Amino acid sequence: VQLQASGGGLVHPGGSLRLSCAASGRTLRANSVAWFRQAPGKEREFVGGFHRSGSTPFLVDSVKGRFTISRDNAKNTMYLQMNSLRPEDTAVYYCALSSSIIRSELEVPSSWSYWGQGTQVTVSS
Repeated sequence: VQLQASGGGLVHPGGSLRLSCAASGRTLRANSVAWFRQAPGKEREFVGGFHRSGSTPFLVDSVKGRFTISRDNAKNTMYLQMNSLRPEDTAVYYCALSSSIIRSELEVPSSWSYWGQGTQVTVSS
């Protein structure tokens, strides 16, 4: 299984970015997939994702109203659209995949089986 995250960059506060996570070796719609982020000196943090049992994505409260998660099943790719970016959104963003994770463990990094390499997002003026 390979996950390729891309789309990061430097953006001013209030700006937007769209991250992509392209998967190979597994079908996204049949698995649970998620976005995490890790800022310097901090633990890896769940941002949002899909559990394999449903089509409605989860999002943490700190990004609701600003971030949206979607999937393109034909391209086997997941997206994270980030709007109204803030300096505190600065982090390396990772995508993750699991075929067996349970809902109550979605926010636990160690419960995920496969990880992409990460893409840096920097929000700064």
